[in-house]
Amino acid sequence: MKILAIEDDRTVGQYVKRGLEEQRFHVDLAADGLEGLRLASGGQYDLIILDLRLPEMSGLEVLRNLRDRGLTVPILVLTAQDTVDFKVQALRTGADDYVTKPFSFEELLARVEALGRRPQQLRSPVLRVLDLELDTATHEARRGTEPIELTPKEYTVLEYLMRHTGRVMSRTLITEYAWDYHFDPGTNIVDVVINRLRKKIDSGHARKLIHTVRGVGYTVKG
Repeated sequence: MKILAIEDDRTVGQYVKRGLEEQRFHVDLAADGLEGLRLASGGQYDLIILDLRLPEMSGLEVLRNLRDRGLTVPILVLTAQDTVDFKVQALRTGADDYVTKPFSFEELLARVEALGRRPQQLRSPVLRVLDLELDTATHEARRGTEPIELTPKEYTVLEYLMRHTGRVMSRTLITEYAWDYHFDPGTNIVDVVINRLRKKIDSGHARKLIHTVRGVGYTVKG
């Protein structure tokens, strides 16, 4: 199992890494929230261990962003925040388990193993909204019987919107997902890509699937 530990305390991070690697897990470390979000967003990890108090971006923000992006990877919160309010907030935001510091490594290991035994959610690789289909395995798109050629960024934006069908996604969230945090949010590149997607997907069809919610963002819905 491949694990990402997002922990700014080097001593704790190395302790967790060494202990889990002795159990034959592969563990990567991230020292702040932004780095952790960047690594976790790639989807290559089977489990994430997440501290809540992190520099650059809080653990709760990392958790919320990952769930908003559609990632279903199990997330175990490991933090000194031991109040009921923090636990409830983290679990409601999308955490799968919660361990407080100081902690017993044996307990942490047992919880990691338990999360690892959970069956992964089976999801069709094909996303559908009415007659629009997007194959996430081959990156092929079609509306009805007509294939649609997409650039990599067009595909990424469309996939994000289709994974959140019916929800209005802000320009900021779309920018963070498609261009990570290294892109100037002041640009209108999201609007440009949305306009290109409209021409390719909705042009010539009476039923429009891409909608603008003025002042909020964009949504894909039937």
